[in-house]
Amino acid sequence: MIQHITQGSMTLAIIIRTQYQKDGIEFFTPNDFSQQLAYMKRPTGYVIAPHVHNPVKREVQYTKEVLFIKSGKLRVDFYNEAQEYLESTELHAGDVILLAYGGHGFSVIEEAEIIEVKQGPYAGEQDKTRFSPIEQDQIKWIEEQQ
Repeated sequence: MIQHITQGSMTLAIIIRTQYQKDGIEFFTPNDFSQQLAYMKRPTGYVIAPHVHNPVKREVQYTKEVLFIKSGKLRVDFYNEAQEYLESTELHAGDVILLAYGGHGFSVIEEAEIIEVKQGPYAGEQDKTRFSPIEQDQIKWIEEQQ
């Protein structure tokens, strides 16, 4: 229910499938990722202490983004840093994906609502390099990990 998409030792993406459940809290990202992703399941009455976040200077080299698939179905295609196609998988309603490194593209299979969260400020077209997607007959599907 947690799927790590990797190339060598590089994490391209982390997928949390909608069926995932665990008591407590679990962080899926290493501490050095500029975007942190965790799952929490707390019982009724549990209190998360009020808090503020302190100003901490951070340097972000690469944009990482988290997508929450609210509805629908889409194919996500993974690419390495050299824009070479690697493999694809499907995302369904309730799935969450953190896109960390490498490239990625999407094809909507069923009309989808997606919520995106990423670091700012947005750098416009300086933030990304666009390239041609994989041809339909070239798709290599990866199996969903349980």
